[in-house]
Amino acid sequence: MAKLIYSAITSLDGYVEDEHGRFGWAKPDAEVLAFVNELERPIGTHLYGRRMYETMVWWETIDTGPAQNAVVRDDAELWRAAVCDYAELWRAADKIVYSRTLETVSSARTRIEREFDPDAIRTLKRTAAVDITVGGSELAAQALAAGLVDELHLLLNPIIVGGGKPALPDHVWTELELIDERRFQGGVVHVGYRVTAATPTG
Repeated sequence: MAKLIYSAITSLDGYVEDEHGRFGWAKPDAEVLAFVNELERPIGTHLYGRRMYETMVWWETIDTGPAQNAVVRDDAELWRAAVCDYAELWRAADKIVYSRTLETVSSARTRIEREFDPDAIRTLKRTAAVDITVGGSELAAQALAAGLVDELHLLLNPIIVGGGKPALPDHVWTELELIDERRFQGGVVHVGYRVTAATPTG
């Protein structure tokens, strides 16, 4: 059975966006992005809400050739390699976008579903040959509430933003087992957890 995995880059106080909708502070450096790529490498399908999809679809058209130089840093070459690697991983995976209003998609291997159906996700987990991720905290909240998530991977940034969009939902009981932890040079800390018990709500 495939796993459903939720990964998020968050502030130390647990937000994926600040109160103004900003998340530039969460932009990973080359070391962190290379680690994210390894988390994403086994993934065959991404689940997105409309807003998250419209953010991520940038990876469909980014130039991954030698001239790609989106960010100028001391480790620009490592960053460029990690960016190109992630783009290739993203393009190779299937995408399911949950939206009542989106009419067309802007990426290959992508389909639209009007409703998030927990039973359909359970079927997908039983039949998929590789793992699945849920992207975006709002869709992840639905998956957590339905008891569908098997692993959580949080990349905690050394910043407190004081409010905004939380990475994890309220009123969801989920017991976890720590399976991985790693500290990066820039101050980011990764914690990975396996879900050991979940109580579906709703």
